Amino acid sequence: MDNYVPRLKKVYKDTIAPELFKELGYKSAMQIPEIKKIVVNMGVGEALANKKLLDAAVSDLTAITGQHAVKTRARKSIANFKLREGNEIGVMVTLRGARMYEFLDRLINVALPRVKDFRGIKPNGFDGRGNYSLGIVEQIIFPEIDFDKIEKVAGMNVNIVTSAKTDNDARVLLSKFGMPFRK
Repeated sequence: MDNYVPRLKKVYKDTIAPELFKELGYKSAMQIPEIKKIVVNMGVGEALANKKLLDAAVSDLTAITGQHAVKTRARKSIANFKLREGNEIGVMVTLRGARMYEFLDRLINVALPRVKDFRGIKPNGFDGRGNYSLGIVEQIIFPEIDFDKIEKVAGMNVNIVTSAKTDNDARVLLSKFGMPFRK
């Protein structure tokens, strides 16, 4: 298992990186953008009333990403939402390395095509610094989730952090990986 290289990582090293170097006109190989990490999080606001939902979200996110999810706490109190500072209200996972490439592969090739009426993802999810954010409405698009055993259908945010300096460079990088941007 030590010498295992994910499929997308191999594709990046062999074809995508040289194409980006030529296409974007970089002077050094160190300028070529790459994916640094992927952060997946689920907000579970109903967990204030029902703690079981938070544990279900942890198990769902752990199954989807292949890495244990951690519970996140509220940073400050908001009276209108009956939220107190320190309450557990979400779960998150930060993926790097091989798990990151495996998750991205499954997201692009398996999960996104299973979205109902899918026409591509929005091309305006970039933040100005080369990072992309994507919202997923239902966690059941991932094949790892058993539809019969879920407590509640929940959405999640997927943030792809790249080393690209501009949004255009990041868009080209993600397009080369096969990210289905809407035309």
